[in-house]
Amino acid sequence: MIDMITNVSPRIVRGSSSNNYGPGQTAFLNIELISEKCQDYWCNVIKKLKEDFPDRIVIASIMCTYKQADWEELSRASEKAGADAVELNLSCPHGMKEKGLGLACGQNPEMVYNISKWVKKAVKIPVFIKLTPNITDITSIAEAAYKGGADGVSAINTVQGLMEVKANSIPWPAVGKQKSTTYGGVSGNATRPVGLYAVSAIAKKFKDFPILGIGGIDSAETSLQFLQCGASAVQKLPHFGNYQELREEKIRDIKKQSNLLAESQSPSKVRPCYQPNKPVPKVKDVVGRSLSKIGPYSNLDNKEQVVALIDDDMCINCGKCYMTCNDSGYQAITFDPKTHMPFVKDDCTGCTLCLSVCPIPQCI
Repeated sequence: MIDMITNVSPRIVRGSSSNNYGPGQTAFLNIELISEKCQDYWCNVIKKLKEDFPDRIVIASIMCTYKQADWEELSRASEKAGADAVELNLSCPHGMKEKGLGLACGQNPEMVYNISKWVKKAVKIPVFIKLTPNITDITSIAEAAYKGGADGVSAINTVQGLMEVKANSIPWPAVGKQKSTTYGGVSGNATRPVGLYAVSAIAKKFKDFPILGIGGIDSAETSLQFLQCGASAVQKLPHFGNYQELREEKIRDIKKQSNLLAESQSPSKVRPCYQPNKPVPKVKDVVGRSLSKIGPYSNLDNKEQVVALIDDDMCINCGKCYMTCNDSGYQAITFDPKTHMPFVKDDCTGCTLCLSVCPIPQCI
């Protein structure tokens, strides 16, 4: 079993999909390997956590090569230390695959099936398989975990990518004198659509198979999206949100959001205030609520068309709708050179490009 790891530096970098610096990044990329801490260290941490917070759930994340003895040892050690469940990382996309860990196992249904069986037989606590999105059909791997006896899956791990190449041809992060890099794992809000796809696809295929939703969950609103797509619970990293936010506040926010039926596509800050006198549904009642509305393209009705309507009173005359429709749409919006008012012609096909670029919520 691989116990000692030395990571390279730099290894965790901001995304290149947004121009802002500081908090609020849309993505990160990392080329960090498994923990540099040993098994005994983490078992002691788990034990201490359960002593300090006996009423909190602790899930141990473990990863090793395709060896039955190693998986049994790690899972039993985690259970003995007090972990309430184990999450088997079969999906790390960088570095560890070359050593026979992570993605090396998670892209192979037979390996996933066998590892699930080994660990389920070794421990009595719940076993979750952490899935990779770097595969053609993620439900095939979820099926292997299901048939192997896993209690559920976690979806998704990071998306394999190359974050940035500078104008001088040097990639980032650049390691060593040679300024070399490797493909890393992309995380953060940019991965949310991939995570929502994975969770909903798995939930539609396996009706009663618990899913831990992961991928760009930075708020109560995005947590609700994953729950409605079939996740039983969600995983949220603190560096994508407010460090001072309390767990209880997060749960209250999710319950508030679950009461809003998301009829408006505008950001939550312009939605009506939550009314405390309305009944608040339980989180379990919103799990999978959107699944009946998600399906193949052939189910969509091309006879029910929509067109853009612009609220002249809200319009700030910026012309963004006109420009995007003219350049990438159907040239269905004109722009008065004197009044700077946009006008939607009968040529509109309802593609929604104008709505997507409009800076004023609910103006279109």
